[in-house]
Amino acid sequence: MGTGATTAVAGPLAGFVIGVTADRRRDELRTLLERRGARVIEAPAMRIVPSEDDVALRRATEACLTRPLDYVVATTGVGWRGWMSAAEGWGQGARLAELCRGATVVSRGPKATGAVRASGLAEAYSPRTEACDELLSWMLARGVRGRRIAVQEHGAPSEGFSATLRDHGAQVIEVRVYRWAPPPDPEAVRRLAEQTARREVHAVTFTSAPAIGYFLESARVAGLRDEVLAALREAVVPVCVGPLCARPLEDLGVPTVRPERGRLGALVRTLTETLPARGRRELRAGGRDMVLQGSALLVEGEGVWLPPVPAALLRALAERPGRVLSRHDLLRRVWADPPPDEHAVEAAVARLRHGLGAYAGLVRTVPKRGYRLAVDA
Repeated sequence: MGTGATTAVAGPLAGFVIGVTADRRRDELRTLLERRGARVIEAPAMRIVPSEDDVALRRATEACLTRPLDYVVATTGVGWRGWMSAAEGWGQGARLAELCRGATVVSRGPKATGAVRASGLAEAYSPRTEACDELLSWMLARGVRGRRIAVQEHGAPSEGFSATLRDHGAQVIEVRVYRWAPPPDPEAVRRLAEQTARREVHAVTFTSAPAIGYFLESARVAGLRDEVLAALREAVVPVCVGPLCARPLEDLGVPTVRPERGRLGALVRTLTETLPARGRRELRAGGRDMVLQGSALLVEGEGVWLPPVPAALLRALAERPGRVLSRHDLLRRVWADPPPDEHAVEAAVARLRHGLGAYAGLVRTVPKRGYRLAVDA
């Protein structure tokens, strides 16, 4: 829908702008969000480099096949499936499956567990927290000295995990099935960082901890890291797929929102519940029921999308409907970094009225005092 044009809108996320940093399955996530009325900004913060033809992966697999394994650690569903698929392509699929069947298979979380079971195997243990620390404690309690252990890596080396196993006398074979690399379009990530710093998006979704790292690094290079973190703490909702994904932000004092189950569908449901609860205002003006949600004014099944600053101005007025807000108050409420003079407010009001079109009369000027929303008593 075009900005300022009145058109039919539907869905619980109508009016909200959501940044998507995922690479894998981002089309699916975008579709799920758009079906609920959201506008989506795609900016994959990293890319997954598959390793089907990776010489190092094949060597690690061959090292596993030389003699029996005592433990096999599955850390991600996509990584486990990729490993089995690559081995199948090399004609070693049956041998690898038989080797794993003779070992104690442990898995980190439901996705890895599901992949293990789908390959015809059964896990001996999987921590409820999906935390590698808990998985490590379980293995150490049973003794790993002299044991051969294959660890399927999940994008970046599990240096602490594997190092601890080696410190306790285990022989560890690290199997890296895929790796993470810088984003395919760094400019798109920089733009999303800028939009986040300016609070022009209402939420940013993350499906992996490395994506957060790349996103914050892009913000740092643009000189916006502090501004982005401030926005994520105060105005823009960071939605993470699970606790491990959320850890980099939580460690920086940024509270996150996450679903109980680490699935895309659950992540979208969490967004659908969270954003309207935080950013929805119900109004009545001219005998009509209106809803201000995100960057849109919704009136009887139709809506007007507004640019970021006019939308923020309308939200500020809607916080105190019918009451006059001075230009100074609006400068403080609308702009994270207020302009030097109050003429910016007048310009923003003009843009807001233009964007509202038929509903421009909502915003009234009170001479020498400021502006107010013309709502019904």
